[in-house]
Amino acid sequence: PLCIIDGNAITTLRTGAAGAIGLTLLARPESRSICIFGTGTQGRIQLRLALREMPGLDTIHYLTADGRPDAAFEAAFEDFAPAHSNQAAKAVGSSDIIITATPGSGPLFPPEAVRPGTHINAVGADTQGKRELPDGLLRRVRLFADDCEQSAAVGEGQWDTGCRAIEIGDLLTGKMPFRRDAADITVFDMTGLALQDLTVAEMLWRQARSRGTGTRVPWRW
Repeated sequence: PLCIIDGNAITTLRTGAAGAIGLTLLARPESRSICIFGTGTQGRIQLRLALREMPGLDTIHYLTADGRPDAAFEAAFEDFAPAHSNQAAKAVGSSDIIITATPGSGPLFPPEAVRPGTHINAVGADTQGKRELPDGLLRRVRLFADDCEQSAAVGEGQWDTGCRAIEIGDLLTGKMPFRRDAADITVFDMTGLALQDLTVAEMLWRQARSRGTGTRVPWRW
């Protein structure tokens, strides 16, 4: 092996970075309000990078699995005064951006709550049987994915096989042009790619070598 790196840390950061890319490509630049489901490690990195890449955001609604406020989460984002909510439909309906970063145990809000012009980053569905989005929503949206086949097999696409996604990489390379209409609802289905972990790991390894950081370990094999 070339190096040993904390894989969990890399996965957390690269998933957050992928979400930020989705926002910059798909969300309305003038977005002001964001609703996040889940206040764990992934929810926090998604929100932190969203606030960095979307400087117009000034309102945060958040929902928790147990329905109670999360004091540590509020402290982490105290400059933005995040507001806890127990009313998913109301929080979704008043937000320009929605991030779902949960274990994917089931739909988190009713489809009619999503207003025109909203963007959704769906993070939690990455295995067969997992989901966060409600029935019927994907038929109303422009769907994007990190990998179309994977989205259809284990992501939100598994729940609506009639929907076709566009890969986010095709937007980045210009292969697929995209122009958002004001009323479009967009969804970025983030199932996660091992290639992203490997790419980031290689980047960190090269940076460590160039900076002389890290610990060298004798390896006889």
